[in-house]
Amino acid sequence: MDTVKRKKKPSLYTDIWRRFRRSPPAMIGLILIALLVLAAIFAEFITPEGPDNQDFARMNVLPMQRADVGTLHIFGTDNLGRDQFTRIIYGARTSLQIGFIVVGIAMVFGVLLGSIAGYYGGVRDTIIMRVVDVFLAIPNILLAIAIASALGPGMFNVMIAVGIGSIPGYSRMVRAAVLTVRENEFVEAARAIGGNDVRIILRHIIPNCMAPLIVQATLGLAGSILAAAGLSFIGLGVMPPIPEWGYMLSQGRRFIRDFPHLSLYPGFAIVIVVLAFNMLGDGLRDAFDPKLKT
Repeated sequence: MDTVKRKKKPSLYTDIWRRFRRSPPAMIGLILIALLVLAAIFAEFITPEGPDNQDFARMNVLPMQRADVGTLHIFGTDNLGRDQFTRIIYGARTSLQIGFIVVGIAMVFGVLLGSIAGYYGGVRDTIIMRVVDVFLAIPNILLAIAIASALGPGMFNVMIAVGIGSIPGYSRMVRAAVLTVRENEFVEAARAIGGNDVRIILRHIIPNCMAPLIVQATLGLAGSILAAAGLSFIGLGVMPPIPEWGYMLSQGRRFIRDFPHLSLYPGFAIVIVVLAFNMLGDGLRDAFDPKLKT
């Protein structure tokens, strides 16, 4: 008798990737982010003066130049004679660094607080969630401005300020996921064989909450970069000579009539990176949604 070969069922990650790549906006966002990351990593080799010039703060005695594709300074120069294209490329490195560290801070503390509140419930849940509600009542950008004002300007302080403002959203999202997962039978089985609470949370509950957490982190990257740019724009963020898109946008306001490229290109970079992360996050949300399986 001929044996009927069973078609191998695709793995979970293969199924997620298949649904993800069906979304053109998500793929466009992924490509844009990949290009941005590569540009940030290899900034020394992309900038006009090559890898030998790692001083993005180098000033020039020449006057400010407009953007011209036919010259060495394709994005022009700023009021101090610095190449605008070089500073935007290095600014991508600064923005990505801030975004990833902010999301890392928010995820670590958000997962910790949300897991404790969702798993144990009771008094601990009430105390943690009421504190979270207080922070959620304050808009993230206002909370970040208040913290940055207290700590002072600087890259490290921006990360702390924006990171603290992002923790409540992750805490509430993780708590909701833990409340669902903790009622499953495999959690009861882990308790029955003597697993302690820490092991159950780390090995069984949190891995099953990763899907919404990944989506939240991807969307949070866009919000973190935008918030950091906003703080730098008002003078509470990254300070010169470190290039940062928000501060470059703020400095370009003074010359916007005669030299609009000083504000145009940093603003365009912020729009592109935020849009790319939002498109990627929307694609991941749809890919992880089991209701959309075909």
